[in-house]
Amino acid sequence: MKLGRVVGTVVSTINHPSFDERTLLLCDLLDPSGRPSGGYLIAVDSVGAGAGETVLLLDEGTSARQVLGAPGAPIRTVVVGIVDAVVERPAVATPSVPGPAVKGSAPRGPAVERPVGEGKTVEARPGRRR
Repeated sequence: MKLGRVVGTVVSTINHPSFDERTLLLCDLLDPSGRPSGGYLIAVDSVGAGAGETVLLLDEGTSARQVLGAPGAPIRTVVVGIVDAVVERPAVATPSVPGPAVKGSAPRGPAVERPVGEGKTVEARPGRRR
């Protein structure tokens, strides 16, 4: 998933039938702090997002089509949420402990919240960004 800011809509008079009655949004990609990271995506809106809002983008074709219930549609990216805030947790050094490593068992630091718009809260963990 990716963070983006809606900067406008895309209008086409001739398109695939799967885009009929759907809104296409032009979204600038953002880093977790809310600054533009370069690049953009055109996404199908599934939540009623508007210009200027920070959104959560699902940019994985098959998953996007499942969200929309359109298995054969030529859709890659869909807006799945409107973001209220991004919460970053600072990296915490863990002592070296012998024994098997358990995925996801590292302690987490205090949260830092950044308001970015309306909708749901997104939590970003340093070191796990893609």
